Amino acid sequence: MPQVTLTAPKMSCGHCKMAVENSAGALAGVDSVTADPVSKNIDIAYDESQVSLEDIKQAIEQAGYPVE
Repeated sequence: MPQVTLTAPKMSCGHCKMAVENSAGALAGVDSVTADPVSKNIDIAYDESQVSLEDIKQAIEQAGYPVE
């Protein structure tokens, strides 16, 4: 199962953390999402046979947090 770390520069508080984790975590195939508003990092483990990294990025961006 691949793991990736993305960066969301606009993530800055607990609400941001929850929004990012909920948006990515709602996708089928996403095993775990841990967002840290201090470091701006999002650690994601996912099943690439069920969801693509682009789908995950798009879900987070639709929640209002552009990722790098």
